[in-house]
Amino acid sequence: MSSSEGKSWTRDRVHALGSERPVSVLDIGPGVGTYAKLLAGPQLSRLTGVEIWEPYVETYRLHEYYDEIILGDARTVDLPTADVVIIGDVAEHMTEADAVALWARCCAAATRAAYLSIPIVHYPQHEIEGNPHEIHVDEDWNHERVLSSFEGIGAWELGSEVGVYERLLA
Repeated sequence: MSSSEGKSWTRDRVHALGSERPVSVLDIGPGVGTYAKLLAGPQLSRLTGVEIWEPYVETYRLHEYYDEIILGDARTVDLPTADVVIIGDVAEHMTEADAVALWARCCAAATRAAYLSIPIVHYPQHEIEGNPHEIHVDEDWNHERVLSSFEGIGAWELGSEVGVYERLLA
C-alpha cells in the first residue's frame, strides 16, 4: 500500500547494521508486511510488528512473517526495545505533534538506529479496506519540514514522493 521508494535504501542500511551480528527490528505499522519481506535474511535476529488494525494481521498473514505482533496504537502501547525501529509510512496518518512524539518513543526504544519513511509531497489518502487509520491526517510533509520536526536525523534518501530518514543511536 505504500510507495516502494526508499525501501531498498532502508533495507541496505539495516542489513549493514546486521553485518557483524544479527539485529532485532521493531516495525511500526507493518500493514502488508513490506519490511518483514524486505529484511528477511541472516542479518535479522527477531522481528516484531506493532499493528493498529487487527484485520490486517489475518488478511496479510503477518504471523507468518513476524516473530511477534503487538496489536495496538504505537502512540500508546508499550514498545519493546529493539536494535532497530522502523516507522514505515505511518507518521502521515497522525498529527505532526503525534508523529514527533512517536519518533521520540521509537528512538527511545531503539538501541542502534531508527528509520522514518514518509511522503515528502502533498499525498492525500483515504480509508482503505475499511481501515480508518489509512487516512493521511497530515498530507503536506516536505524534506525541510521533516528535518526540522524529527530530531537527530543524520542520513536520508529522497525519492520523488517519499523520503527515508535515519537516526543512528549507537
